[in-house]
Amino acid sequence: MATTTYLSTALALSLSLLVGCTSPNPYGDAYGSAETRTIQEVYYGTVVKAEPVTIDASDQTNLIGTIAGAAIGGILGSKVGGGTGSDIAAIGGGLLGGYAGSAAAGEAGKRNGVNLTIRLDDGQVISIVQEVNPEMIFQVGQQVQVNVDGDTARVVPR
Repeated sequence: MATTTYLSTALALSLSLLVGCTSPNPYGDAYGSAETRTIQEVYYGTVVKAEPVTIDASDQTNLIGTIAGAAIGGILGSKVGGGTGSDIAAIGGGLLGGYAGSAAAGEAGKRNGVNLTIRLDDGQVISIVQEVNPEMIFQVGQQVQVNVDGDTARVVPR
């Protein structure tokens, strides 16, 4: 029983540390260093619809959680018993740890987003999903600026 508690505690602590390593500013106003000093096309428009969405964790985040959980579970499982029992416990611990790690990373990586439908000044209607910034809440009828860089875009108030 003590080993199971130790395994659960160690797995939860490791995963929380791993998943906690995220960008300090995930909103539509955050730029990566590769995005600086690039030319962006700028469009102006009006918000026609703003609906909340959930942005799931990336596959990479889930993969990292799965691998970390499996490694920790396998190591801790190998401490149970001896001989063949220890091998079976290590395999079981790895499988359970991988599943728990993937689930924890997926849940921790979910973020609140907004799907903005925008009628551009030229009449074209587009839709962009970005993470919600509590200091930048969009309303229907609001004038906005759409910054486009290749296949990516972000919406900011005008």
